[in-house]
Amino acid sequence: MDTTANAHEKLRLDELRSYRVLDTQAEQAYDDVVMLASYICDTPIALISLIDEDRQWFKARLGVSEMETPRGQAFCAHAITDPERVMEVPDAREDQRFANNPLVTGNPGIRFYAGAPLLTPSGAALGTVCVIDRVPRKLTERQTAALQALSRQVVQLLALRRSHAEMELINRAQTLRQQQLEAHQHRIEELNMELQEQTLTDPLTALKNRRAFDSLLANEFARSLRSKSPLCLLMVDADHFKAYNDAYGHVAGDQALVFFALAVKSQCRAYDHVARYGGEEFCVILPDTQLKDALVVAERIRVAVKSMVGLARSMTTSVGVAYSEGLTSPKRLVELADRAMYLAKQGGRDRVEVFAPSQG
Repeated sequence: MDTTANAHEKLRLDELRSYRVLDTQAEQAYDDVVMLASYICDTPIALISLIDEDRQWFKARLGVSEMETPRGQAFCAHAITDPERVMEVPDAREDQRFANNPLVTGNPGIRFYAGAPLLTPSGAALGTVCVIDRVPRKLTERQTAALQALSRQVVQLLALRRSHAEMELINRAQTLRQQQLEAHQHRIEELNMELQEQTLTDPLTALKNRRAFDSLLANEFARSLRSKSPLCLLMVDADHFKAYNDAYGHVAGDQALVFFALAVKSQCRAYDHVARYGGEEFCVILPDTQLKDALVVAERIRVAVKSMVGLARSMTTSVGVAYSEGLTSPKRLVELADRAMYLAKQGGRDRVEVFAPSQG
C-alpha cells in the first residue's frame, strides 16, 4: 500500500476496534440479520464479516462453522475497497481474483458471492453483510437493495452496541466515583468525629474535659428536671498536689494525675460521666442517683485514691457532694459541690463532705 492507503487503512482499523465487537459472543440481533440475508437472497451461506488487520472474523454466520479466515482469502476484503456498492461475483471460477482461492477450490466451494459493505457515517468500511452460494448465479435488483438495507441495519446495531458499551463504562466510572466520594465523605466524618472527640477529651487523662463536662451536666440537669429523677455531682480534688508537683517534678505530677483519674473512674458506673474539671480537680456526674448512693460512690473514690500504688508517695483526695433537688440551674449544682469540697479540705482533707442548699 502507498502512504495514503496505509493511513486510510489505519483509520479504518482504529474505527473497527472502537466498536469493541471483534471476538465477542454471538448475539441474536446479528444472527437474525444473516438469517434474513440467506432467506431474501436464497443462499445457503450468509455472513456478517469484519475485516481485521490480517483476518476476516464473522460476527454472525449461517451455513459455515469457521469463525474466521485469513484476510488474504476473504472476498469481503475486496468488497470494502468500493464501499458504495454491492460487490457481486457471479462465478468465482471465472474471476481471476478468486479462481485459485482455497475457498473456491476447496471447502466451502464458493461459486457465487455478493457483499454489501458495512459503511459507517465517517466513511469507514468495516466489513460486509455477504451471501454465498455453491452454484453460479446473480441477485435481482430487489435482493441487492435488501442486502444493502441489511448492511445499514448492521451498522446501526454496531453503533448502538458501542453506545451501550460506552454508557456502561460511564456508569461504571460514575459508580466508582460515587463510591470514592462516599468513602471520602465517610473518612471526613470519621476525622470530624475524631476531631470533635479530641476537642472534648482531656489529652493527659483521656477523660472528658471541661467543655464536655459543661455540656453533659446541662443535658443531665435538664433531663432530671423533666423526669423528676435525682441527680448528684461529685467534685474530687487531689490533696496537696502542688506540693507533690514541686517535690517530684511535672512528669511525675502528670503520671500521678493519670493514676488519680483511673482511680476515680474505676469506682463509677458505665453511665456516670467522669471529667477533668481543671488542674487537679475532677467531677463526676451521677444521673438517677440519690444523695445516699452518691455518698457511697464518693467514699469508694476516696479509698481507691488512698490505695493507689506506683507513685512517689501516697495521695489522698477531698470529695464534695451536691444534690440537685430544689436547684434551678446546673451552675448552682457545681457551686454546691465546690463548696462541699472546700469543707472537706477545711475539715482536714482525705474526706467526703456534702453542702446542702440550706447551708448556702
